[in-house]
Amino acid sequence: MPATPPKPIAFVGAGPGDADLLTLRALRLIEAADVVVHDRLVSPDILRFARPDGQLVAAGKQGFGPSTPQAAINALIVGHALAGAAVVRLKGGDPVIFGRLDEEIAAVEAAGLPFEIVPGITAASAAAAAIGQSLTRRGRNAAVRFLTGHDMAGFADHDWRTLARPGEVAAIYMGKRAARFVQGRLLMHGADRATPVTIVENAARADQRVIATTLERLPADLDAAALSGPALTFLGLSPRAAEARISQTQQELA
Repeated sequence: MPATPPKPIAFVGAGPGDADLLTLRALRLIEAADVVVHDRLVSPDILRFARPDGQLVAAGKQGFGPSTPQAAINALIVGHALAGAAVVRLKGGDPVIFGRLDEEIAAVEAAGLPFEIVPGITAASAAAAAIGQSLTRRGRNAAVRFLTGHDMAGFADHDWRTLARPGEVAAIYMGKRAARFVQGRLLMHGADRATPVTIVENAARADQRVIATTLERLPADLDAAALSGPALTFLGLSPRAAEARISQTQQELA
């Protein structure tokens, strides 16, 4: 008898946390999986869709905190798949954005295993919806940058001169601890201290919080908020209601 071919490993985006924002494809794969290897950003509401007789494996990472080594995660994914299990690698947000997807795919390909990628709603999209804003707008910005606050070497460097220009919009992932670093780099390159900055914690979840501030006040307001959940930082965007108040104040002063 020929050996049963291995089942494709599914790299699945769980979205920002609200179970209603899962794609149908993601839901079906989670419900059918023998093993779900998930990161720390996947909410309990989504993990409840896993089969009662399936296996949930926590394999999370945390910037500047305790993390499962990438090599160990790769070994978990490949090992379960080689044993014949239907494996879902479940990642918060979208697996193709700051998810170390390439490293995990490389391990899967090296083992000769098939795979598929199922996109999810990324934190930037969910956070923009939460504050009633568009990531791009005619006359304001024709591009938006997705940045990481830190990389493997520490705080991440970017094209600060471009980011400091008026009208630029950026979504900064994993940026809480990098707030003072980002502020300093932008001010050094001429950014306006009044540039709007918005932090959205736990976007699209029941405990979502929005902190509207400016580049000048960013570190202080972030410290005062004492955020404990995952947060996305918008440079150049303010919540729509706050933006309306700012616009009205400017008109009254004119």
